[in-house]
Amino acid sequence: MEKERTLILIKPDGVVRGIIGRIISRFEDSGLKLIAMKMIWADEALAKKHYHLDEEWMKQAFEKTRVTAEKEGRVMEFKDPLHLGTTLQKWNMEFLCENPVVAIILEGYHAIELARKIVGSTEPKQSPPGTIRGDFASVESYAVANKKKRVLRNLIHASDSVPNAEREISLWFSKSDIHNYKKSFDI
Repeated sequence: MEKERTLILIKPDGVVRGIIGRIISRFEDSGLKLIAMKMIWADEALAKKHYHLDEEWMKQAFEKTRVTAEKEGRVMEFKDPLHLGTTLQKWNMEFLCENPVVAIILEGYHAIELARKIVGSTEPKQSPPGTIRGDFASVESYAVANKKKRVLRNLIHASDSVPNAEREISLWFSKSDIHNYKKSFDI
């Protein structure tokens, strides 16, 4: 089994709340190794590359949004997956460029799965206590974001697959930014 790498972004809401250290400690406490980190203001070009439009993702997001609107008795405001996708991309890009972010690469066995468990559900109100989103952003929900016509403010991004982690890491870091060292459990 190979070690994995995953990209973590502490989003603008996490940065301005001053909880960067508390978030990083969750990953370090789990045994994941921090091999790169920097604070950066994302520009529009970087944000657009990070939140690129993927047809399958747009279809899934559209269906999820349609089902939720139906359950809540609301009218679906998006006419098709592309309309929803471009709207969410715009909102995500605006949010990512709002304030600095902290970009981190973590490494370890099962790094992607473990990081996503530590982070919690995309919708913070669904995240259990003990997760980053459950402990620090639990009042945020799709309903709140939809009412305010903005993206979820959920503190953090964690890559969801090896291919996405590789793509995202290459956007945020150069090879010279990544460090190799042994942690106590590597020895």
